[in-house]
Amino acid sequence: MKKRASPFMKIEGEKPLENLVSDGGFCGIFRTVACVGDSLASGEFEKKKPDGTTGFYDFFDYSWGQYMARMGGFKCINMSRGGMTAREYIESFAEAKGYYSPDLKAQAYIVALGVNDFLYSKPLIEVGSTDDICREDYTKNAKTFMGYYGQIIQRYKEIQPDAKFFLVTMPFYSNAWGDIAEKTELHHRVILELAEFFDNCYVIDLYEHGPVYSPEMRKTFGLGGHLAPTGYMFFAKLFLSYIDYIIRHNPDDFKQVGFIGTGLKKL
Repeated sequence: MKKRASPFMKIEGEKPLENLVSDGGFCGIFRTVACVGDSLASGEFEKKKPDGTTGFYDFFDYSWGQYMARMGGFKCINMSRGGMTAREYIESFAEAKGYYSPDLKAQAYIVALGVNDFLYSKPLIEVGSTDDICREDYTKNAKTFMGYYGQIIQRYKEIQPDAKFFLVTMPFYSNAWGDIAEKTELHHRVILELAEFFDNCYVIDLYEHGPVYSPEMRKTFGLGGHLAPTGYMFFAKLFLSYIDYIIRHNPDDFKQVGFIGTGLKKL
């Protein structure tokens, strides 16, 4: 592993997760961060009920977003729920929960959606393309994953125009096969395209740079099909370190973060 010449500078050739931070790093420049996602953004745990069925419970205090907030010294707003899809988020969930309220606007949004859309929802949604996103009127977006996901970004840009967005790809599954492997790779490509389509968008690319989601990793950090407390903390450290890397490698993009949400005109 390369040593940093300075903890405040980028290193040529550095990989996104090559240098892990222990104190939140430069992610701490944000005072409010919203986490839009599904069960893994909600700190979901599984537990057997007395009748033998499995219960699923969202514990926001154990979510990677709240671990990030405690380590980075900022406020985290959980805008997530187990089983969430981009389609449900737009069609009912966000409106019902009041997540478009200006009172909940954030300086940064971490969007981690797609696992349920691509792998588990029935019927599976059409993926679509960036052609499904209407820049002038998000209500005209097509009813595809790209259309819904794009609308999530557009809705929050409307509320907080200068906010920064960090889009999360699914990790690489070492034991994925056939259709699942193809869909995780497709999700990776789609998220990269979305980040390119919108301004102020960056990618936390777990597929390319994150740890391999292997049986050994699940044994260490997993709890059923989700994560244990150690797992959520582990991913919090990865996200903080990845955002720290993004900020160090794009310093001009983040110099005026302090003005986000103030109404003051940037330089």
